[in-house]
Amino acid sequence: MQETRRERDSMGEMEVPADVLYGASTARAVENFPISGTPLPPRFLHAYGLIKAAAARTNADLGLLERPVAEAIAAAAEEIAAGGLERHFPVDIYQTGSGTSTNMNVNEVIVHLCARKGIKVHANDDVNLGQSSNDTFPTAIHLSAALALKEELIPALESLAVVLEAKAREFHGILKIGRTHLMDATPVRLGQEFGGWARQASQSAGRAQKALKALHELPLGGTAVGTGLNAHPEFAARTIAALAERTGIPFREAEDHFEAQSAKDACVEAHGQLATIAVALHKIACDLRLLGSGPRCGIGEIRLPATQPGSSIMPGKVNPVIAESVTMVAARVAGNQTTVSWCGAGGFLELNVSMPLLAACLLESISLLANVSAALRTKCVEGIQANEARCKELIEYSLSMVTSLVPTIGYDKAAAIAKESVASGKTVRELCAERLEELGITAAQLEAALDPGKMAGG
Repeated sequence: MQETRRERDSMGEMEVPADVLYGASTARAVENFPISGTPLPPRFLHAYGLIKAAAARTNADLGLLERPVAEAIAAAAEEIAAGGLERHFPVDIYQTGSGTSTNMNVNEVIVHLCARKGIKVHANDDVNLGQSSNDTFPTAIHLSAALALKEELIPALESLAVVLEAKAREFHGILKIGRTHLMDATPVRLGQEFGGWARQASQSAGRAQKALKALHELPLGGTAVGTGLNAHPEFAARTIAALAERTGIPFREAEDHFEAQSAKDACVEAHGQLATIAVALHKIACDLRLLGSGPRCGIGEIRLPATQPGSSIMPGKVNPVIAESVTMVAARVAGNQTTVSWCGAGGFLELNVSMPLLAACLLESISLLANVSAALRTKCVEGIQANEARCKELIEYSLSMVTSLVPTIGYDKAAAIAKESVASGKTVRELCAERLEELGITAAQLEAALDPGKMAGG
């Protein structure tokens, strides 16, 4: 039998496991919400610790808490922020829509950490002074997501862009056939394709920056309904300034606390940027696996790194597994976009009541995109090789080579040559060389017109 102790909150006593740091309110939430078995992400809890530490020091500066008490609270909160205490935060994602259970979980853990040092503090009167779940929880969403964007996703996308740009330079001299509608088109440079993907990755990093900017306003200071009841007039500005200094992110107090607490439009906007990033990564991954398909019976213009055996029955088969992981992340982020939008619509009068799920989805999308971008870079793009011989071969067999002759021989004659190329199996170059006089061009003109380098430009 697990040893327990008795803890009390405003509703009465609860049995709490003896070895945990939380109290009755948290135990009550654990009992009430046996839904998914998944608590809020560690990064979110760490952000909550930063908020509580900054709030305690602000309240001491304002003369509302005795300095030793405030420093004890701040030190305990810093322990939460540092990580390693996650097992003491068991409250399910699917809980009260304001996140009150998690806020009280944080408050109770701080109380017990202080008690270990012989300092008695109250979860509501001291740790939660000048605060409400209704303004601290959305503040923790913005803070945790902003830090994840700054520390994880933006660097991952920027690094991916750098490697793709390097490949674009490496492959600039390699000519290949272009494709539209997945059908042969006029020639391009392999480097041009990689350059397009590099630009997508770079633009994605910019979109992550926009997502970060959308989260700069913090709801802290609105307390219960946005009026700031029971908070010192300077509490929010001072605490937010401390958080901005601590993180290096230019957070600022919400211009309108009623908007900041009742609506979660900023989070929906931020995740919209993530959804766009997911679409971009999906495009890059799908193109890579198409060009690498084969290796002998597909396009095969590039060789993707072999990362693991691809089949339990077909010896030697190697699959584009990294690219496939990207497409699955994109699917998950697309699903999270729907969930975040739905949660954003869960604002009723003075409060949004879908915040824990919104927080979980937003942070999951950032983490997945950051991790899969890093994997795509290190386990795929960095090791890609060009199959130059295959690129040259497919250019010669392409019907679209005839396009460059249109200004000289006209569209109808060019179309006829393309059709004959299909029927005979001969290349456009071979057919044209056989009928130079009929077409009214010289061999030199033909070679110049069918120069794939000129067609590709740049």
